Amino acid sequence: MADCSDEAQAELSDKEKKDIAVWFLSNAPVGEISYVAKDIRALIGDDKLYDMAASEAFPRHNKAHLLILELPDRSGDVIITGHGEIGKNQYLEPRTAQVATVDHIKQVCTGLRPAMDDELPSPYIEEFRYALDVELCKYVAEAYPKGISAVYCTRGKEIDEPGSDFEFVAIISASKKSPQNFCNGNWRSVWTFEFKDETQLVGVKGKIQVAAHYFEEGNVQLDAKNEFNDSTIFQSPEDCAVQLTNIIRHHESEYFQSLEASYLHLPDGMFKDLRRKLPITRTLFPWHNTLQFSVTRDISKELGIGK
Repeated sequence: MADCSDEAQAELSDKEKKDIAVWFLSNAPVGEISYVAKDIRALIGDDKLYDMAASEAFPRHNKAHLLILELPDRSGDVIITGHGEIGKNQYLEPRTAQVATVDHIKQVCTGLRPAMDDELPSPYIEEFRYALDVELCKYVAEAYPKGISAVYCTRGKEIDEPGSDFEFVAIISASKKSPQNFCNGNWRSVWTFEFKDETQLVGVKGKIQVAAHYFEEGNVQLDAKNEFNDSTIFQSPEDCAVQLTNIIRHHESEYFQSLEASYLHLPDGMFKDLRRKLPITRTLFPWHNTLQFSVTRDISKELGIGK
């Protein structure tokens, strides 16, 4: 009969190793996947197996974190999102009507071409998309100094006159990567707008995710998310753009304020429940002054939001 210790030390199969590697890479905090990859490669000890895991995990990670990459001609940035994915490793940048080819593992754009006509909205739909993009850019410039936005037509881009429904998705991504200061974080919001011709309404669905990682002599992570529903009247492109941007501004500002309030008033007892008697630093935690530790204050400072 095999000893329990022998079973525990049984060698993992290549598939199990790959799956574990994919999980760790996919779930790496923003800005830290390259560091995780270095350790994973060393632990696996098999370059072929690592390459298989990386080719699966990096695209998943980049899209989940709405990675921002500079276009090769420096005409702007492209957000790596499934909403703009039009082919293998190819992503639409709707503002400049270009398609970027992306190396997910190196996290760089390796090529650029003009978008084809069938990859772009009709002139009628583009009026609405462009107007919303302009207003969203203004808002993002005010609220997220380190943020980038994009508006994609995800349904009905071929419509060339009133009378049909169509859909847009607006993306906002703001990141601060500061590994030398043991701190990385990002704000991601995805807003879906359903333009309904019959009811003359625009349905709004929003999803916000905030992540932060502090790892100086420890490992503290914030992962907060929320969803929203709203609507407004179907109007002209310019009026719709203003109303939809105001809805985004309202919900995002309100959510940030709620996060700030939650962490500023976090009961001292909750911190104490997480404590060790004596931390690894051998220094007692200052329980008499826990309010000096504010996660949202640091997020605000690092991402340049909430100002």
